[in-house]
Amino acid sequence: MALVAGIDSSTQSCKVVIRDADTGQLVRQGRASHPDGTEIHPDRWWEALQEAIAQAGGLDDVAAVSVAGQQHGMVCLDSDGQVVRPALLWNDTRSAVAAEKLVKTAGDGDALAGARYWAEATGTVPVASLTLTKLQWLADNEPENASRVAAVCLPHDWLTWRLQGYGPGSGEAGLKALTTDRSDASGTGYFSTAEGKYLPEVLSASLGHVPVLPRVLGPLEAAGTSAAGSLLAAGAGDNAAAALGAGAQLGDVVMSLGTSGTVFAVSETPAADASGLVAGFADAAGHYLPLVCTLNATRIFDATAALLDVDLAGFNELALSAEPGAGGLTLVPYFDGERTPNLPDANGSLHGITRANYTPANLARAAVEGVVCSLADGLAALQEQGVVARRVLLVGGGAQSPAVQEAAAQLLGLPVSVPRPGEYVADGAARQAAAALNGQFPAWVPDAVDHSLQKDDGGVLARYRRFAALHT
Repeated sequence: MALVAGIDSSTQSCKVVIRDADTGQLVRQGRASHPDGTEIHPDRWWEALQEAIAQAGGLDDVAAVSVAGQQHGMVCLDSDGQVVRPALLWNDTRSAVAAEKLVKTAGDGDALAGARYWAEATGTVPVASLTLTKLQWLADNEPENASRVAAVCLPHDWLTWRLQGYGPGSGEAGLKALTTDRSDASGTGYFSTAEGKYLPEVLSASLGHVPVLPRVLGPLEAAGTSAAGSLLAAGAGDNAAAALGAGAQLGDVVMSLGTSGTVFAVSETPAADASGLVAGFADAAGHYLPLVCTLNATRIFDATAALLDVDLAGFNELALSAEPGAGGLTLVPYFDGERTPNLPDANGSLHGITRANYTPANLARAAVEGVVCSLADGLAALQEQGVVARRVLLVGGGAQSPAVQEAAAQLLGLPVSVPRPGEYVADGAARQAAAALNGQFPAWVPDAVDHSLQKDDGGVLARYRRFAALHT
């Protein structure tokens, strides 16, 4: 029985799952926390990885390993392989001004023209999360550190590199051994997703020079071997790995309900959205992964449950007890502003209140429907980019809510499947490790509960969009 390991190095923690390469059966697992913050020294990731590996019983009997990681994080190395400064993570917003500068400069002062340039060149309009904007910030604010940058990589790239035995003292030969994959490279801002190549002129204009960049591996290509002799797969960005872990295929849309919401699709064609709503990423299996992010998801449920003085189980019972449409009550859930649509200063709003419909059950139902309708807008943004959507895979903590599942089947206009809860990112990395080992992706994917497409007889989505439009 060959074993494979999947690693998920996320913002909050590092998780390791070890599975049977043929059946996907979980053999053992481990977990370790990362420090809080938006800036972290990569050594903390390495320490957490060692702890998680130890909890999982080690990797000595593992034939192949793959690392999936948080996207966009800026890891800068000097000519000796030393980390130049702590990594800036995707959620570090100090580079917001740099992002605006990049867009305006590309358009000769015209932000709309600049956005079109970036969408066509890379698939994604620069925002603070992208690696490129952080490099621009580094050049503008820490020029001495910027001048020391001999190589730039991403969190999953750096961990794969360290597992091969490279690190401080590796020198130029070590830097040239850095690898990445299309999915993570596509989130940097200096990689053309459509053409599958780096854009060195973009780096030269922002950082001031072109550093060593990781070699981009194909989906089944290996990065090398670990110090323990395990095959190291290409690895992936976290969303691409989650798509593998959930078993997403062409035509599938993965809708994730966590603290925020994410909607992404496995597509045959790349996206290039000049509005900036859709990020034109690549996936980990040779296709594309256009992605939309919303800011408000399960936090809306938490806030409404607290207002109604019930726990989440009671909140779900209330929502299920109300009729679809919540008696005409409509919640626009922009509690923390919104990303899709791009309304950072917006607030939430409640519409259609009458004495008859203003009940705890209807308020709970309106909260669920508002979040699902918001995600439906994300789905619509993907479809406007040419995504062919045949099924929705509902994942994340919020996906386990029966009220959410019912509302999704009624409001999304597509059949809905809810995969068994799991560590989708780590499981996707394990699938990739098995693919690198055996030359093809294994068939094992989580079981799912299917919900048939239902009609939105009450026009809930249309009513929601009418009220949401008042915020624009």
